[in-house]
Amino acid sequence: MGTTDSMTDDREYKRLVWHSRRGMLELDLLLVPFVKEAYPSLPEADQARYRSLIECEDNDLFAWFMQRSRPEDPDLARIVDLILQRVQPD
Repeated sequence: MGTTDSMTDDREYKRLVWHSRRGMLELDLLLVPFVKEAYPSLPEADQARYRSLIECEDNDLFAWFMQRSRPEDPDLARIVDLILQRVQPD
């Protein structure tokens, strides 16, 4: 039975990678490496935040990642910060 779970997880992960490709270079350069390199080791709560994040509009994502605005939702703000910290270490 464990095989079905891992197949479902694998399919879900591939879907996430696919949905992380936005067709906007700036977003692709942030989201695709994040989902491939960091997402698998995130705590479940942060994985859920990422899944919510990629449901957002590209214009919102672009504004958040270019730091022109912040998400009102604290969960989205947290995952945006995690992604930005990965590319802009202090």
